[in-house]
Amino acid sequence: MRQTGKLDYLEMPAGNGSLDGVKSFYARAFSWSFTDYGPSYSAFSEGIDGGFDGNPGPASKPLPVLYSDDLEDTLRTVEEAGGTIVRPIFAFPGGRRFHFTDPAGNELAVWSEK
Repeated sequence: MRQTGKLDYLEMPAGNGSLDGVKSFYARAFSWSFTDYGPSYSAFSEGIDGGFDGNPGPASKPLPVLYSDDLEDTLRTVEEAGGTIVRPIFAFPGGRRFHFTDPAGNELAVWSEK
């Protein structure tokens, strides 16, 4: 349900010329699927609607946070798919999480409850 003031869409840069690579990474690591809108934009709908812009501007990057039922397994899957762990699993109030970068250099986090 769309509501004024609520997060409705998340757009992240795919890196210059790496739209296929970033799509492949998310498909392998998290089983995401995509809808292409021309050669430089691909949308996803995976819990929150969003998309990757194949022609990013100089805007700062967001930190999307994904959920996992099994944090260690998800970390292993991210590494096997080609992600780079930039902050290993650590505790925070409310759970544990790790941060990684995807092949386009976007930083994301994955969290799990304690």
